[in-house]
Amino acid sequence: MNRSTLGRSWHTATFAVASVALVLQLVLIVAGQTVLSDAGAQVATVERVRRFFCYFTIQSNLLVAVSMWLVLRERTGTRLFRALRLASLVGITVTGVVAAVALPPSPLYSPLNLLCDRLLHIVVPVLTLVGWLAFGPRDRVARDDVLPALAWPIAWLVATLALGPLVDWYPYPFLDVATIGLGAALLNCAVIAVLFIALASCAVWADRRLSRSRATMSP
Repeated sequence: MNRSTLGRSWHTATFAVASVALVLQLVLIVAGQTVLSDAGAQVATVERVRRFFCYFTIQSNLLVAVSMWLVLRERTGTRLFRALRLASLVGITVTGVVAAVALPPSPLYSPLNLLCDRLLHIVVPVLTLVGWLAFGPRDRVARDDVLPALAWPIAWLVATLALGPLVDWYPYPFLDVATIGLGAALLNCAVIAVLFIALASCAVWADRRLSRSRATMSP
């Protein structure tokens, strides 16, 4: 199996795992299964589905699935793809880091819910990061792509903080203004923003280095 075939297989696996985990988690949500910040909550199905799509984890996995689909379809030459790919790469890495540091699985999870949690928070981040480092595609990250890639996480943070008081719900404890206060929530937002910018900058640097290394090894 050559490098190109192995890379395509890896990206296909990443797309499949992200897609299956997202669909299965949505089915469990519709069926009434709880997720971490909904423990003990009794809400309508429509509201559960809305909350499902409000999670950064879900959105980052969706971006990974879309970007992997574009890679597999070889639609990687646009500025939109570069911003989407960078946002998905950094977003899913942040998902993995935050899950490891601050979001352990809930003891209330069913076995299927726990499986979804580990796929969305651990397996997809690892597959995405390793796949990008090993197989690229290369030359698809530049400094000019960082700001467009930041549009999504900034919009997510603003929408989360603005909507939270209206619906009395926040997707994560570290953003729950009602519990920890606005100052602490904003500080956590700043930490996440710095992490996102740092990771995006690292991706720009790493892509440049990996591109040069690949060019040097080419005959």
